[in-house]
Amino acid sequence: MKKNNDDFFDDSFEILDESLINNSEQNADIPIRRKRITEENAPDIEPEKPITQKKKKFNRYILNQTILFAFLFLGMIGYLVYFEYKDADEVINNNYNKRQAILDKSVYRGEIRASNGEVLAKSITNADGSKTRIYPYGDLFAHAVGYNCNGKAGLELSANFKLLTSNANLLLQIKDDLFGDQHPGDSVITTLDVNLQNSAYSAIGNNKGAIIAIDPSTGRILTMVSKPDFDPNTIESDWDYIVNEEGNTCLLNRATNGLYPPGSTFKLFTLLEYIHEHPNDYSNYTFDCSGTLTRGEYSIDCYNRNVHGHESLMDSFAYSCNSSFANIGLSLDMNKYKHLCKDLLFNSELPFSMTYSKSDFKLNEKSSTFEIMQTVIGQGKTQITPLHLSLVASALANNGVLMRPYMIDHVENVDGKVVKQYEPEKSKTLFSEEDAKKLSEFMGAVVSYGTGTKLQSSAYTAYGKTGTAQFDSGDNSHSLFMGYAENGSKKLAICVVMEDMPAGSTWAVPAAREVFDTYFAS
Repeated sequence: MKKNNDDFFDDSFEILDESLINNSEQNADIPIRRKRITEENAPDIEPEKPITQKKKKFNRYILNQTILFAFLFLGMIGYLVYFEYKDADEVINNNYNKRQAILDKSVYRGEIRASNGEVLAKSITNADGSKTRIYPYGDLFAHAVGYNCNGKAGLELSANFKLLTSNANLLLQIKDDLFGDQHPGDSVITTLDVNLQNSAYSAIGNNKGAIIAIDPSTGRILTMVSKPDFDPNTIESDWDYIVNEEGNTCLLNRATNGLYPPGSTFKLFTLLEYIHEHPNDYSNYTFDCSGTLTRGEYSIDCYNRNVHGHESLMDSFAYSCNSSFANIGLSLDMNKYKHLCKDLLFNSELPFSMTYSKSDFKLNEKSSTFEIMQTVIGQGKTQITPLHLSLVASALANNGVLMRPYMIDHVENVDGKVVKQYEPEKSKTLFSEEDAKKLSEFMGAVVSYGTGTKLQSSAYTAYGKTGTAQFDSGDNSHSLFMGYAENGSKKLAICVVMEDMPAGSTWAVPAAREVFDTYFAS
């Protein structure tokens, strides 16, 4: 029996000609032809995923986005905390930051005090309501404390934000706001010691130079003196004269920004490199000094062409023999020498919050014989700051560990409540403990029988290195001393530079002694 045509038209057929369907009414008698769909001609249709799988994928996307934004939020919070504790002062202290002017109008500038509480800087109100900044010690703390007119310097600059911040109690601030008064600014209590500052100031006398002394175990800067100086009480009226007078450098803080040839203090670095390159036999080194060392067309003379004769390595260092150290320097690997000096803070940032100059070391493997002979004894193009040398001395006194130097002990509000306390903080390890011990032995020989015998004392034991640095063709030179003294756990690291003095170490060493005597007598 013949089946009805409709029996052939089920869901497994595909219409071949849609027009036939569209015109089915006109072509009712024409059968519609369809093709059976088989595995070979079936279209690729992706099966629809279950709804639960779609939801899982969407939820995972939302979770990833949530985690991403959470990390971004935490990163922003972390940066704000870092900024508040690390960068805020520097940004706000920037002279281009207009927030300073706003704070200056609303806050009565706080005091700067010595470690014993004596006032070093404060503001007073004049009869007409204006403010005057006064400095009770005048020029004694000129560079350390700085000034607050025609710009800022010293602690007046580095602690500016703290001095213009008020942590007075809320009721007092409300009262000030009601009466239109300024809020009392916080006071900065420094690490500076008045007695030690007086001693260092006296030790330099009327000469140009700088002294900086640090407690090696904490990094507290106890004294910072630079001469020539100025009176911060009259600097506003003296300003034009100071800045216009040719050759006037009284505004320069020589302790932090003065760059000097290191002279024989640099032999400490040369000595350490030689020890590193000869770890097993450096103590066997000997040299016969005739007062002059000649290599080719170049010669290096000892001071006054003194003939030191047969010397050990320690003798060469104690007597500060130029000939022996030029001989040592020519044997060194210049690439290793350069890296050692880099590790010891040359051509590097110093861990110090106030303004300073970078020390400069230029030797490399291409340097000439003469450049090497000059540099290894502290002449040539090498330059260093007293701050840098004091940090090296401080690390040596502290078993090789350099503590971050700082000048602010704490900040307190108008009621005397401490709102921020600064604690000692390790900066880095400059020397291994073994190297620090070895170098201290050599520095002890300088005081025992070398060029620093004037530092011998029953009150303390001193270690150091003297230096005489030529700076022009004249007879005078800079006199330097760097080192430290100790009595039990009490220690003091120091650097002294006295400019344009008659040759010899008879100038810086007595100045260092004067500071040591004051410190260990207290």
